[in-house]
Amino acid sequence: MAIHPVLSQVTQRIQQRSQASRADYMAQVNAMAARAPQVRSMGCANVAHAFAALPGADKIRIVEEKGPNIGIVTAYNDVLSAHAPFAHYPDILKDEARRHGATAQVAGGVPAMCDGVTQGMPGMELSLFSRDAIAMSTAVALTHDTFDAALMLGVCDKIVPGLLIGALHFGHLPMVFVPAGPMTSGLSNSEKARVREQAAQGLVGRKELQAAENAAYHDQGTCTFYGTANSNQMLLEAMGLHVPGTAFINPAEAERELLTREAMCTVLSITHGKRFAPIGHIVDERCIVNAMVALLATGGSTNHLIHWVAVARAAGILIDWDDFEQLSAVVPLLARVYPNGAADVNQFQAAGGPGYVIAQLLQAGLMHGDVLTVRPEGLAAFARIPHVENGALRWKDAGASGDDSVLRPASRPFSPTGGLKLLKGNLGRSVIKISAVPEDRHTLRAPAWVFDSQDELQAAFKSGALEHACQSNGFNGVVCVVRWQGPQANGMPELHKLTPPLAVLQGKGYTVALVTDGRMSGASGKVPAAIHLSPEALAGGPLARVQSGDIITMDAPSGLLQAEVAEADWNARPLATMPAELQQANHRGLGRELFAGFRRNALSAEEGACTWLLK
Repeated sequence: MAIHPVLSQVTQRIQQRSQASRADYMAQVNAMAARAPQVRSMGCANVAHAFAALPGADKIRIVEEKGPNIGIVTAYNDVLSAHAPFAHYPDILKDEARRHGATAQVAGGVPAMCDGVTQGMPGMELSLFSRDAIAMSTAVALTHDTFDAALMLGVCDKIVPGLLIGALHFGHLPMVFVPAGPMTSGLSNSEKARVREQAAQGLVGRKELQAAENAAYHDQGTCTFYGTANSNQMLLEAMGLHVPGTAFINPAEAERELLTREAMCTVLSITHGKRFAPIGHIVDERCIVNAMVALLATGGSTNHLIHWVAVARAAGILIDWDDFEQLSAVVPLLARVYPNGAADVNQFQAAGGPGYVIAQLLQAGLMHGDVLTVRPEGLAAFARIPHVENGALRWKDAGASGDDSVLRPASRPFSPTGGLKLLKGNLGRSVIKISAVPEDRHTLRAPAWVFDSQDELQAAFKSGALEHACQSNGFNGVVCVVRWQGPQANGMPELHKLTPPLAVLQGKGYTVALVTDGRMSGASGKVPAAIHLSPEALAGGPLARVQSGDIITMDAPSGLLQAEVAEADWNARPLATMPAELQQANHRGLGRELFAGFRRNALSAEEGACTWLLK
């Protein structure tokens, strides 16, 4: 199938925009690749330190037999349900390496925090920045420079982008990413949301709410909604960085250990010139576009409009939100997975999962098939589904959808577009995920109520003031503006706890929306949310000019987000400043002092909120 012209145009524009930075990146990659293997040239004391803890047979393999040595970078901890299965992965991978005359070492661990634990708490203000800390930790692990290739063990929100950014700074090495899969289905996401809304209204107490949450999050594996963690895995499949089809196999399934062992086999098949596929060459402009398309086709997390900008920059590739929007206009929505539908990721996998989606997009000319991947068959290998046959891994063609209510073909999608819109106007640039928002809510107009924190909004809801404002202002609604939530202000936390109160008001028939320079991921659900507003208020963005009572127009179809204030008056308004007590509170306690440099150096959301690039 010929490549869709818009896909081709966007890719070419990214290539042209990135010409200088990509050339500089590739020069660094090629210079590193041209060096003599460091284990063979470093001093004897260095070698002794590197392998002192290895069993004698492994030392012989590396030093005398010159066998491949594979570094393992792991995000294991057992606070994150998604990462708990990684506890035993290094042993499995080392065993598989030995079977092939190679060795493996855990090069290092990276931090991994759970947004579910820190949601609405002060620790959430370190969440986005943890991505760059993970990238740095990956660099620390691999800078021992004793590895021929590496395996990256990570799943959740910031962990995969952080590992990927770190890995791309070692672009001369072959790398394979190793996930652990989702937990089995528990309480449905829609039922969980219903109980949360009841709790927000005081209709059920903490005991009932806790029981519902425990039933939803109940075992090892990722959460079963299609949020940032599971979107990560879809994108890695589309980039060709996994063993094909490994994303959504449950931790206890028979395929899981076999797929983990296959990751070692895959990376060993690339080392020592057996096949040329270092990660810096795999992740080119076409690869990044394939990831963007996969995100849009599945209604994935809006967090990746920040994360994949940063990932691309790590490979010398420059993308922006205009690229996402133009792709969204032609990429059909093929999946309905919560919060864009009722199904969870286990139902998504049962219906065909990533293999089906990639097969459909390739057939429709909406993915670049002629790309380098970790498998010799290229991206076509990722349009297949793994299974166990006589104790061995096999792959089969994705075939037809197993459930048309969850996955549909590109010829008959849920929507002809990807459901992402870029909003522009005198408030700046933001994005809205409209795939889950009812069509009659895509356009709205209501007075603003400006909040300096999410706690202020929660208090206004609990006191009844927010509902009273909706009733009495003549618009039957309100646009909640929550500012000082950008990367420089407080680390850009996700504002998931605002969803239940806003959903309750919308359920009562009021017109409500959220406008913020913070993040919301897919958790806004059916509530219209203009998020990631750039420039952020603290950086002098126009959000600092909004005053309560300003009429805000949000028109997703036309891409407009506008405060209805005369231009001269708007420009004459002084910029509000972040309250000193709020700034002090945001920057102190629970280790937030240590991240002052991250806040100071953070780029805008549209620039990936990177803290490691010079401004």
